[in-house]
Amino acid sequence: MGRKVFVAGTGAYLPGDPIPVEQAQQVLGELTQAPARIQAWMASMAPVMRELLDIDFVHYAIDPVTRQFTDDNVTMATKASRLALQAAGLDASDVGLICYGSAHQDQMPTASVRIQAALGIDTCAELSIHANCTSAYKALYLAHRLLADGEHDVALVASSGISSSELRAEYFNQSLVDKESLFLRWFLCDGAGALVLTTDPARSCGLELECTFIESVGGSRPSLMFNHRPAYWLNPRDEFEAGAHHLRQHFRNELATGVFQEPGGSVFFNGFQRMLAKGAIDPGTIRWFQVNLPAKHIVESIIEECAALGIGREALYTRLDRLGYAGPPMPFIVLDRIVRGEAPAPGRRIVSFVTEVSKFMQAGYSVRYADAP
Repeated sequence: MGRKVFVAGTGAYLPGDPIPVEQAQQVLGELTQAPARIQAWMASMAPVMRELLDIDFVHYAIDPVTRQFTDDNVTMATKASRLALQAAGLDASDVGLICYGSAHQDQMPTASVRIQAALGIDTCAELSIHANCTSAYKALYLAHRLLADGEHDVALVASSGISSSELRAEYFNQSLVDKESLFLRWFLCDGAGALVLTTDPARSCGLELECTFIESVGGSRPSLMFNHRPAYWLNPRDEFEAGAHHLRQHFRNELATGVFQEPGGSVFFNGFQRMLAKGAIDPGTIRWFQVNLPAKHIVESIIEECAALGIGREALYTRLDRLGYAGPPMPFIVLDRIVRGEAPAPGRRIVSFVTEVSKFMQAGYSVRYADAP
């Protein structure tokens, strides 16, 4: 790495008013045409899922009365980006690079150039990345390196997720819905986050981006989150009639299973240690640790593992109870919450790490507050 890279500003956007998680199914729409056994399963799972997930409120880019969309991935990312630019004290025209990440993308032209147009930037470099919950980290990884290598001086890194569009009752071929295609309705919601990066230390908000990390350990592991779309376009009617568009996740995926465990600990724990080693990060300097996973029991297991590294439970910072879980943009949303709501800790680090389950891609980052003079 060449030049140092700093965070100049952060931004987050959560659409609409917070919705109590108990009302989420009503806003998304009741599955009145689903098989009777599935409707019964949904009713019986409500208290179970309430206990399993540490989420009290969710945000949807849906009007709860009309049930029409109020935002999309581009408008949410643009709103978060404007907030980050405002915090950085920069104009959109100062941006030389846009890196955008989301779970998956089907639009042409791609989202990064749509965000560029929405911000009124005539010319810049841009990249769009889709890689489930690692996409935001990969956008950050690329921006980090391109700034450090001297390609650009200012970068906008943004991510958004509008999971509600794949969870509304109208999206499904309800006659074909199963447990795997409905499990995600319990916790995924909508939102966006953005960071402005700079190589100018005078523009820093006090945070140096010192380490970004990506890897995939899914070569021989089964996919636990998927749809049945092939790698070519289907006739939309055929796709709907086959239910190939349904987003699915195996819901019995605990860290105790063989898929998550490997010699030395969980997949998450071992990958996290590789990031710490790569960045020469002392775990004892981690002040805030975002475990980017929504399930309370999995997070608890990871925190127990990380205690062996000297990371105490008090370092855990998720705020999922109030923010919901918007998927890819969560590391930026949480970082914005820390920057705006917590007191700086000189010399201390904010660290985030994720294991996503579509094909066990992993990613993370570390930012450090400048030492006190």
